[in-house]
Amino acid sequence: MARTEQPAASRPPSVGAESARKHFGGPQAVALRRQLDAVDLRFFAQSSPARLIALGLLLIGLCLAAGVLTAGAVGERQQSLEVLLDDTEPDAHSAHRLYTTLSIADAAASTAFIAGGVEPEVVRDRYSQAVGEAAAELITQSGHAAGAISDTSADVRLRTGIATGLPVYTGLVETARTNNRIGNPVGAAYLSEASNQMQTTLLPMAEELHDHRSDAVDAAQRHHVRPPWTAIVLLVLASGVLVWAQVDVAKRWHRTFNAGLLLSSGAMLILLAWTVIAGSVSAAAMIHGRDDGAVPSSRLAESRILTQQARSAETLKLVRRDATGDYDRVYDIGTARLEELLVGYPGDAPAADEVRDARAALDRWRAAHQRMNETLARGDFQGAAAVATGPGAADSAAQVAALDRALDDGITETRNTLRANISRATGILGFLAPGAQVLGIAAAGYVLIGLWPRLREYR
Repeated sequence: MARTEQPAASRPPSVGAESARKHFGGPQAVALRRQLDAVDLRFFAQSSPARLIALGLLLIGLCLAAGVLTAGAVGERQQSLEVLLDDTEPDAHSAHRLYTTLSIADAAASTAFIAGGVEPEVVRDRYSQAVGEAAAELITQSGHAAGAISDTSADVRLRTGIATGLPVYTGLVETARTNNRIGNPVGAAYLSEASNQMQTTLLPMAEELHDHRSDAVDAAQRHHVRPPWTAIVLLVLASGVLVWAQVDVAKRWHRTFNAGLLLSSGAMLILLAWTVIAGSVSAAAMIHGRDDGAVPSSRLAESRILTQQARSAETLKLVRRDATGDYDRVYDIGTARLEELLVGYPGDAPAADEVRDARAALDRWRAAHQRMNETLARGDFQGAAAVATGPGAADSAAQVAALDRALDDGITETRNTLRANISRATGILGFLAPGAQVLGIAAAGYVLIGLWPRLREYR
């Protein structure tokens, strides 16, 4: 007998269907839908509690962002100053010393030939010391460059070129020295070739490397002097919004002051003032280091290099028995530029006393050089050589040594001034980065403390 099925409407509900009805169609679900009704949400969004919550989140976010961004900007500047002090500036000084020692080696090599035969031991030692120091500075350059951000492929090429060319130069000098000892005239030709390689290849590369390293120092100084505008603008914005919030809260809730917002505003204003004042004082220290350290040091470094190049021209004139006047022109141009640098040196800058000593030594050297030329014009080569290389206090060698010593002392003093101001600029920012984080967090906490009692009134 066939089974008659009941209509769907008359069948009893299954257990699963009854459970679904209870969960999704019961009174709790109806109440939830009512609570999440779009009209109710819009009404809540326009209510005072919602406005307070939004205002609090905005203020807390601004305070935290201002603190974190300021701390990051200050930390980046401190790191840049540490790199400048520990790497960039020593690298620039090493490049200067490389340039100078190569010039000294060239001048000493030509001086050794004037005496004829075996050169004086003091001159030989000066040449050997200069070559050794140049090689040591090349190693120092490579060591600094290994961790230097500012190192470029051009600098690597320059250092490689100098390291490759220096043994060739010293080989030519040794060949010239050997021929000079046995009396072969060809020794002067080898010396001239060695000096030509130094003047046209090695020294230009050393000068370019020195310029690159000096430019890196200048770039770091310019970067530090620029204010951290992003952090300052955000601090000003946070302070302004906090003041606006204080006024708005006073109008809506009829209270003149909100202690939490006042404390938060104070924290932001303190951080703003601290950032501006510390940044300004730090930048002023860097400007002082640039004006009284880097700039005078660069002037003295150029003066010292010109001294050695002019000395090399003076001695090569005797070695080559030059009658064309080419070496005299090199000497005159070099000493004229040297006088210009020394006369234009600021009288209130560090190393002013050393510069005055250098100017006096330059005047005496020029007088000795004139005396050498007059003696040579009379055909007295030995007398001219004695004036150029003799041990007398009024001779060229003594005055060149005094001039070089004064310039070297001046470079040391101006470099110490630069490094002292870099250290001072770093120290001024020492507590600002952690202080910015603390003040940012404190300001955010004060916002919460100030707005929480207002929110509790709507319970």
